[in-house]
Amino acid sequence: MFGRRKKNESAHEPAEDTELADEAAVSETDADAREERVALPPAPRPDGPWDVSEVKNPGEGRVDLGGLFVPGVDGMELRVEVAGDAIVAATVVLQDSAVQVQAFAAPRNEGIWGEVREEIASGITQQGGVIDEVEGPLGWELRAQVPVQLPDGTNGVQVVRFVGVDGPRWFLRGVISGQGAVQPEAASVLEHIFRDTVVIRGDAPMAPRDPIVLKLPDDAQMVPDGVQQEPAEGSRFGGGVERLERGPEITEIR
Repeated sequence: MFGRRKKNESAHEPAEDTELADEAAVSETDADAREERVALPPAPRPDGPWDVSEVKNPGEGRVDLGGLFVPGVDGMELRVEVAGDAIVAATVVLQDSAVQVQAFAAPRNEGIWGEVREEIASGITQQGGVIDEVEGPLGWELRAQVPVQLPDGTNGVQVVRFVGVDGPRWFLRGVISGQGAVQPEAASVLEHIFRDTVVIRGDAPMAPRDPIVLKLPDDAQMVPDGVQQEPAEGSRFGGGVERLERGPEITEIR
């Protein structure tokens, strides 16, 4: 049953061949998985987030930000993020947790969240961070440990959750930080806010991945906070890590 090994035949050669074959099989499987998640149509959204065509009265119980209607919650602080002269993202802060929401144009029949997850993961790992892709309450998400500089100048790690949902001609990205990124009980309200957000894509032509511009609420109390900075280079979908550190441009206290 067992053949004798020839004298000039290395005992490690079959093991190396097996390891190479296993690595090739894993690489091929990963490549197949990446191909499967690209160019897929948007998945059903029975629990939201919603397209404006799916909601009878989007302004009921929500803050009107133009391109987004964000649910209002008692005790929340609403911050908006500015890029140039345009408002492109909103952050809801609840005690020691926050969720940032930002909407982008997307192809009509193709979801982009799978591809975007890869871009975010690549950018964070290049920074020395750690990424874990899991299926959470909002679908597939990234749970990241991102290197940051603490206020005292020392190096630390910020735990962040990146969530996303593909809709009809739009993509909604969320960044959950603070206690909501590590404690399920703190995350539930933030997840509800993300899930119950309404997106207004509009009919104007937009290139895929262009941000859907927002506006200030009519009754906003504007409080400038700091000096505007240029956005970090890299994927525009990875935003929320650096920006959460520098604070908002305009704040609405509710």
